Amino acid sequence: MGLFGFGKKEKDKMKDGLEKTRTGFWGNILNTLTGSKIDDDLYDELEEQLILADVGGDVAMKLVDALRDRVQEKGLKTGEQAADALRDIIADEMRPETEMALDGHPAVILVIGVNGVGKTTSIAKLADYYTRQGKKVMLAAGDTFRAAASEQLEIWAGRAGVPIVKAGEGADPAAVIFDTVKSATARGYDMVIADTAGRLHNKSNLMSELSKISRSVRKAAPEASLETLLVLDAITGQNAISQAKEFCKAADATGIILTKLDGTAKGGCVVAVKQRLGLPVRFIGVGEGIDDLIPFTPEGFVEELIPRTGWKH
Repeated sequence: MGLFGFGKKEKDKMKDGLEKTRTGFWGNILNTLTGSKIDDDLYDELEEQLILADVGGDVAMKLVDALRDRVQEKGLKTGEQAADALRDIIADEMRPETEMALDGHPAVILVIGVNGVGKTTSIAKLADYYTRQGKKVMLAAGDTFRAAASEQLEIWAGRAGVPIVKAGEGADPAAVIFDTVKSATARGYDMVIADTAGRLHNKSNLMSELSKISRSVRKAAPEASLETLLVLDAITGQNAISQAKEFCKAADATGIILTKLDGTAKGGCVVAVKQRLGLPVRFIGVGEGIDDLIPFTPEGFVEELIPRTGWKH
């Protein structure tokens, strides 16, 4: 796969998709560090720049404190050395503890998120990504509450070249997902990616709906593995993270898909997601195309965010 688990194509997509972010607020961060002397003024300036880049106050403070400790511990002298240290610290902050659990037969991914964040397109992009990895993928149209949700997903399924199981509007989502998992198991499919309701009226509604879906997956295929990915919109940044807190608890989410990263100059919310929600970012959306969802690796992301300037130690 190449550098940081990426092939050249993914690396180029990441580079292009993060253009606004890299040249905007994060460009200022690199400029703040480059050629600077490490002192209290630099730390204050860096903290301010991190907050402007949408990292959030708590996380900015934590990163700067960690950098201060690293500078002291390693005896770093220049801003360029501090920039390298900051890259490592940010990558550590975002690193998942575990890989995604995709070892089941089939591997099931539930995709949740409020309407308008790019949930439907993310499902199609995931289907395209895993199909290109050689997996046989089937989609489940489990968002039966929103008019036209199934039709939209069906169009995208056609683009991704994968089959879809759907029912009428108002059908029981757990039943749709049960049927899909049963069908996928019987036909030897590797993976089911399921759409679920974008928004239910309250937290207990959401919890009971999603736990019912989880039970239906287990019932349909005891050998299935289950991941629940929450889709967030990077453009709304820290607001999206705040709104997602309760949603994550209720939904028992296991990871995040962050969409529309190509549309924001801030991008710092990526750094804050794991700290604030306790969940790793698994995929990032960097464009409109069906192949513009790429697996997230902290090292690859940080290298694009704060490019190395080619200085010598």
